[in-house]
Order: sequence, then C-alpha cells, then structure tokens
Amino acid sequence: MSQPQRVSRRDFLEGSLATGVAGAIAGSALGRDRAEAAEAGTAEAGAGPASVSAAGAMPFGMIGKAKISRLLLGGNLVSGYMHARDLKYVNQLFRAYVTEEKMMETLRLAEAQGINTVFETGAHFVARYNREFGGHMQFIPHIQVALGQDDQSLKDHIQKQVDSGAVALYVWGVSGDRLIQAGAVGQLAKAVELAKRHDLPVGVGSHSLRVPMECEQHQVPCDFYVKTLHSDQYPSATPKAMRKEFIWLDGGEGWYDNMWCINPEETISFMQTVTKPWLAFKVLAAGAFDPKQAFPYAFKSGADFIAVGMFDFHIKQNSELVGRVVQREQTRERPWRA
Repeated sequence: MSQPQRVSRRDFLEGSLATGVAGAIAGSALGRDRAEAAEAGTAEAGAGPASVSAAGAMPFGMIGKAKISRLLLGGNLVSGYMHARDLKYVNQLFRAYVTEEKMMETLRLAEAQGINTVFETGAHFVARYNREFGGHMQFIPHIQVALGQDDQSLKDHIQKQVDSGAVALYVWGVSGDRLIQAGAVGQLAKAVELAKRHDLPVGVGSHSLRVPMECEQHQVPCDFYVKTLHSDQYPSATPKAMRKEFIWLDGGEGWYDNMWCINPEETISFMQTVTKPWLAFKVLAAGAFDPKQAFPYAFKSGADFIAVGMFDFHIKQNSELVGRVVQREQTRERPWRA
C-alpha cells in the first residue's frame, strides 16, 4: 500500500491560489450582502430569506457578530471520531486515511467552497491551517458542563475554549441532555451566563427535544440552539415502540449508535415556535442518509445551519448542494432566523 502523499506548504499554497480564484468568482456576487450583514453585527442582520445570488454558491447567516456558512464542517471527522454502529474497523480506517496533512487539505477545500467554520472539535487543526497556510477558518467549540461542577473549574474551561479562537460557544449536546435529564436547568442557565461574559454568542446543544423546550420555558439566555434533526425513515432506525428519551445516554433495546433524533416531527413542530437560530447536526443520521435526501429535509424543516462531517471528496458536492437547497427554500414555513 502506498504511503499518504505529503502536502508541502508550497504545493498547498499553489492549490489554494487555484481554487481560491474559483471560490472568489463564485462568491463575488454575495460580497455586498455579506458585508452589509457583517457591518450590522447582529443576529437580525442575517434574518429573513437567505441571500443567494447564484445556484450552488455558499449562503451565509449571522449568529451575533459571527458570519457563518450555512454548511459547517462537523467536528467528528476533524477530531478523528466516526459513528460506526457495530462496524469496529471504521475508526481505524478513518485514522489511516485522514493524516494531518489530509486534514489541512480538507480545510483548504472547504474554505475554497465557502465553508468558513469548523464545528465542535478540531481547534488544533484549525489553528495550524490558519497559521501555516494563511487560512481564515472559524471555530465554534463546545463547553462541557458536569453535574455539580464548581464555578471556577467551569470558568477555566470556558476560558480555554474561548482561547482556542472561538467565534461562538455552545453547551455540548451530551451536557445539555444530562443536565435536563437530572432536572438541572438552573445549572445549564448558569453555564450560558458565564460563557456570555466573553461577548460571544452562546448556544445550547442537545439530542433531546426536552432541552430547547425547557430552555424556552425557563428563559435560559442562549443565543441559538444546536439540536439534532433527521428523518426516521431508514431501515436501522430504532422502532417507535422502543424509543425513549435519552436512549443515547442510557442505552436500550433497539438502539446501537444509529439514531439521534427520536421524534423528528415533534422537533420540527416545536422549532417552528422558536425565534432563535437553529444549527442542526446529525442530519445524515450517522451515515444512514445521502446528503441529497438529508440536506433538503433539514433546511425545509427549519434548520438555519447544518454541521456535517465530511471527507475531502465530499466537500465540493455537498457545498454546491447546500447552495441550491437554500436558494429553493427562501420561503419555507419556518422563517430564516439567522
């Protein structure tokens, strides 16, 4: 087996120049809309129908002062973890393919296609890419909050995440689930309040619909939600009779790393009532859906952004698909909230 090809800085920059010209041409028509939204510096600046002037061009929205591509590069395939159900070799295969140099190339391809943000994990790669290769990739890290965690340790953790170059923060989905499962909505609210002291938009993540529901009920002062969304129409979906809240935390019959949104219809219905931006993740149901099915479903259902784990060979087709889908969904039922 041949060794992975090493990408030199010179080769990388030459490739960046070539793809950057194409990206600049595709994005130039969007420049005025993006600049106006960035100058406004508010979530409202990106609200309303998403501006897309050319089919396939990457659209953007605003979360606070951060201009975010509607498609984000999901962190699992940056940090080195893949949902693999019961296929034990998959993570080993991933690590054999995605060398650090391959990750740099993936980030270059993503930025050339208009993707400007990495979601959740991968700060080391983002920092190296921006530093060594002149990139401008943004990063949204998660905040881990544990039951009974003291304020100082949480403050220290938040500061570390801010220092990673964050343009926004969000409470990790597992943390959001566990806190609400334990009835600790007050601790969740405190974590959001502590994070907001850094003058960054702060979101709350979850797999459970109960999390945004309780946040809305108790007026947790978050700026956006990070909530799973995918259809349940695939062969390995947990049968409805076996679904239970927090099954991904507790385990149970019928679930094996294969279902992250147990009630998509209820999720879509509730999010219709929410006026804050919604970043949807697990939209491919950990690989159960083709993007051609999943992306239209997510955006039509109300998501303002989607975070998707992608290999280098997925970047171009997925980026162009998002551009086309968002353009088609300008007048969808849930208004664009970012």
